[in-house]
Amino acid sequence: MTYTIGIIGPGQIGVTLATIWGEAGHNIILGSREPAKAETIASELGNNMQGMGIAETAEAADILLFSFPWYALIDVQREIGKCEGKIIIDCINPITSSGSLALGHKWSAGEEIAREFPLAHVIKAFNHIYVEHFKNPVFDGKPATAYYCSNSDKAKQIVANLAAEMGFDPVDIGPIKHARYLEPLALLWIQMAFHMGNGPEFTFKLLER
Repeated sequence: MTYTIGIIGPGQIGVTLATIWGEAGHNIILGSREPAKAETIASELGNNMQGMGIAETAEAADILLFSFPWYALIDVQREIGKCEGKIIIDCINPITSSGSLALGHKWSAGEEIAREFPLAHVIKAFNHIYVEHFKNPVFDGKPATAYYCSNSDKAKQIVANLAAEMGFDPVDIGPIKHARYLEPLALLWIQMAFHMGNGPEFTFKLLER
């Protein structure tokens, strides 16, 4: 199935996913506070992508990827409104400048976004995956696990489809409140990769007997 996906925050993660999903045949809109910049990036990426302002992107897309910095949430919300009926894929890790989580195990960015957009279908996904692994999620012949959580079955089905298209093994880990566990998992990966000397060429995999 083909989706119209709006990327709110065309940074490295947003552009990487936009490229992959565009090549897979999905309709991609890059949304930025600087529409001209978004248009330039879209024209460079090709695959009939479009660049627009944030509000226009939210209006035109059926699915929104939130890939902007955590501190920008309030400003983005002011521009895009309630997003009623939209799918919101939240891949944000609320990491502070000190390297810790702005929200901990008792609350999460995923839950906060779900609370701020109660009329949308919010799902936490793709936050624990290193950006370069989106391009090649296969490790030693096995697909990396793409965990996701949401209160919406509709959002879960769409993310599972997108993840499987990309070559991941999608795994449902329950309701959106489980984002409070998924976000620290991303921080654990960062610590292991960049602060413990392991490097980034590893991922987390669910193994079943």
